[in-house]
Amino acid sequence: MAKYKILIKPSATKEIASIQNKKDRQRIVRRIQILTESPRPPGCEKLSGYQNRYRIRQGVYRIVYAIEDDALVVYVVKVGHRKAVYRKGAL
Repeated sequence: MAKYKILIKPSATKEIASIQNKKDRQRIVRRIQILTESPRPPGCEKLSGYQNRYRIRQGVYRIVYAIEDDALVVYVVKVGHRKAVYRKGAL
């Protein structure tokens, strides 16, 4: 299987940097890196209302991303606490 390229939206980079706990940030980055091998890992869920958006859990945080299979790209759209990541206008 081919490796996917990871692209992170600048706002998602800021969201990761704003997480206070260093270990949580490291876990989130590792989880994103795993998406290069398997963009649809066990536990990922497709978001309703979107054609190609998925989310994975990392503790109390959620990573929302889009997959472009034809270009082999995973585009990280949003990273946030589970309470706030799905709020209207957030995605």
